[in-house]
Amino acid sequence: MSPEITDELKLLNVRVTHKKAPIHVLEKFTFKDIDKVYREFLTSNGIRECVIIQTCNRVELFLALEKIDIDRIFETWRKNTEIKDLSFEYAEVDQGKGAINHLLRLTSGLESLVVGEDQILGQVKRSFEYSRQNCYIDSFLPIIFEHAIKVGSRVRTNTGLNKGSVSIGSMAVNLADEYFDDFQNKKVLLIGTGEGATLVAKSLKKRQVNFDVASRTYERAKSFCNTVGGNPVNFEDALNNFDKTDIIFVSTTAPYYLITFERIFNCAKKDSGMMIFDLSNPRTVDDKIATISGVKLVNIDQIAEIVDRNLNRRREEVRLAEEMIQGGMQNMDLLFRKIKAEPFVVSIFKIVDEVRNRELSKAVRLLGIKKGMKEYEIMEQLSFAIVEGILSTPMNNFRKEIGNTEKNEDVLNIVSRIFNYEPK
Repeated sequence: MSPEITDELKLLNVRVTHKKAPIHVLEKFTFKDIDKVYREFLTSNGIRECVIIQTCNRVELFLALEKIDIDRIFETWRKNTEIKDLSFEYAEVDQGKGAINHLLRLTSGLESLVVGEDQILGQVKRSFEYSRQNCYIDSFLPIIFEHAIKVGSRVRTNTGLNKGSVSIGSMAVNLADEYFDDFQNKKVLLIGTGEGATLVAKSLKKRQVNFDVASRTYERAKSFCNTVGGNPVNFEDALNNFDKTDIIFVSTTAPYYLITFERIFNCAKKDSGMMIFDLSNPRTVDDKIATISGVKLVNIDQIAEIVDRNLNRRREEVRLAEEMIQGGMQNMDLLFRKIKAEPFVVSIFKIVDEVRNRELSKAVRLLGIKKGMKEYEIMEQLSFAIVEGILSTPMNNFRKEIGNTEKNEDVLNIVSRIFNYEPK
């Protein structure tokens, strides 16, 4: 299967995801009026089919199109966001096999923030069904998406990939939950709006824990909370109100200590117990804080050790999932080879049917039989049966041979010469 997939349509995936764009940047790429976006894509750029997958961790386009023009796609995308000078340096692009492989990895959970999470499979299904119900797709993308959804479901059924949490952020929240008996009632602060902070926020939200979010700019914190969850607070207010905070998660890229020894030492809250998680690299919480009575400091290295132990147990599950995805790619390749052969089969049946009809007309004219007579119906059914009987076996064998060999072009050429068939 070439990157073009078929002679007529090409497959393209364009995406902006958590892998390259922080959450506060990713939010700028989202579409507010999704139907308007579909209509604009499908009436420009030579795009015939479109599926848009939009979650808090990704915005992805899967397009079936006649000619790839990335700049025009970016321009249409830009027109349908609130940021008119949006830069696509964060975008990733895959064609053909690469796009299919990405979709299979996506439905299997290997592209998620937390590897193996189940939510993405349902999100892909809903996006696909929405496109189908609104006639934004025809017959090309459904083949790919239906297959990818089946592969994703099989991965979850036949591996333990989706069992247990393995991200540093979710593990930190697990530890906080174990440390405090009344975790849901604690005052929680999250500092940061990047990938690590996103995982913390999702885990807190899953446990129905209320939490504040602080970032260098209030607007960034607000955008993050609108997308992921939490309550935005001013950065300076957050740093000056540790007396009211029980648990602090810090996940930033600041090159200095955001939380100093003096700030915590002088904080009255430490007497009733405080827990601080430094998930930053480099660290942004002063290590000396661990010596303060009543304060429990956990750094990223300590959590990473626990996560690594979990990942080691799941590494075999990831390997099995990748093997299943590879098998899914081979099956998709076979499917497209069969699809490529189908116009040929239809054309051969049509050519032979023209011969059948011509010879039937000659025979009934010689016999003096006219349409509507019982004899004509018998002769016609006989001609259909002869054609079907002669062609069915070789055409079915041809479909099978096309699917089972890498030299499908050679098989197609040989059979074309046998039937004197020329593709239009």
